[in-house]
Amino acid sequence: MFKEDFLWGGATAANQFEGAWNVDGKGPSIPDMCTNGSREHSKLFTQTINPEYLYPSHEASDFYHHYKEDIALLAEMGYRCFRMSINWSRIFPTGMEKTPNENGLAFYDKVFDECRKYGIEPLVTLSHYEMPLALGVEKDGWLSRETIDCFMRYVETVFERYRDKVRYWITFNEINAGQMPIGDIISTGMVKGYEGPIDGIRRTEQERYQALHHQFVASARTVRLAHRKYPQFRVGNMLTFIACYPINCDPDNILLANRYMQNMNWYCSDVQVKGAYPYYATAMWRDKNVILNVTSKDIEDIEKGTVDFMTFSYYMSICVGKDGEKDKVSGNLTGGFKNPYLTASDWGWQIDPVGIRYALNAAYDRYHVPLMIVENGLGAFDKVEADGSIHDTYRIDYMRKHIEQMKLATEDGVDLMGYTNWGCIDLVSLTTGEMRKRYGQVFVDKYDDGTGTMERRRKDSFFWYRNVIRTNGMEL
Repeated sequence: MFKEDFLWGGATAANQFEGAWNVDGKGPSIPDMCTNGSREHSKLFTQTINPEYLYPSHEASDFYHHYKEDIALLAEMGYRCFRMSINWSRIFPTGMEKTPNENGLAFYDKVFDECRKYGIEPLVTLSHYEMPLALGVEKDGWLSRETIDCFMRYVETVFERYRDKVRYWITFNEINAGQMPIGDIISTGMVKGYEGPIDGIRRTEQERYQALHHQFVASARTVRLAHRKYPQFRVGNMLTFIACYPINCDPDNILLANRYMQNMNWYCSDVQVKGAYPYYATAMWRDKNVILNVTSKDIEDIEKGTVDFMTFSYYMSICVGKDGEKDKVSGNLTGGFKNPYLTASDWGWQIDPVGIRYALNAAYDRYHVPLMIVENGLGAFDKVEADGSIHDTYRIDYMRKHIEQMKLATEDGVDLMGYTNWGCIDLVSLTTGEMRKRYGQVFVDKYDDGTGTMERRRKDSFFWYRNVIRTNGMEL
């Protein structure tokens, strides 16, 4: 059963939802320089705006001008929690200023005040794939140790400003994306001198893991700051959890699945929850020819800056095995072999509700800290009927099955804090830049060619989820 104070809600990211990319002093971020794409064609990153391309984050769902309406809709669903992010370049336009942009700070004041009006708890991600462009272009993003200091100036500013308005914080979104090629742009911001597909940049593993190390240090210093100055805060980490199974019972494939779980799911969270690099990191670094530059201060920060709770996204599972055994499938930032026991979404992501129970049990068994699912949902085509209704029964079915498995995980003994489904109000897809890949319970009249009225419409899943929250998950 879910706790009485279970944090039901939904999640968004500023770069995919907020819009107003150059309004009120905001500087360009790396996502602002990413074009739209599709399942077949990667988004492009450009160093400057090319008028021949559409940049979907520039307007996105225009939460910046619809925040009152949107938060009222969340309140109508009964939300107890709204996971959102602060756009770093709205506060420090280049990331390198000494003084913050007051207009940006004032905007989030209004958003948090609106949440409080309805009794909605903000859960704020400090870095949700939103790095100021200038830091990426001039400093090569998180590859530079200087970026740590720039980030901490931003953190100190927002912690102090919102000390009485926000209690729950997440440091980095899906931090393990930094281990993947696509993460070179979207996560670690290593875009110096690069233009091209966002999944096309090829930095060395040495650069990739050094940049990730700098994020670990920044995350740990953020936690230490909160514990030292703001005891009312609780700070968590966040990763994309890809449940991984061996494709068959070949012992070699059992080992491959275990290695995948270590490298992709546990490497980052071991550092952030346990406070040290895990034993298997040494072999992984050796295999990848990585030699990290780590200072004694880094080690101290990581050891003492462990998070208060762990959060993750869960969308799908994959299978691994020896090459050539099975068909390949794609997914959230990664892919694997096709599981014959599962169906898939419109975008080819395998749907595995039982995997969320597996993930929750595995994480709780390993860490024994409170857990929270902060992203989960179904990206799908939605049809608007002539009367304006949207019958998204497929989304209801997806959410129902995952929530059922979450409930079973709590009965297993997992300490689960809450659940915020992804893209509660339609937003731009991270990986493809599309609007037609919709996740929300609220439809936004916005399309892939940039047209649309921005009108909000309640889908059938809106009313279903409202009842789920009202009954604390008893009626699904």
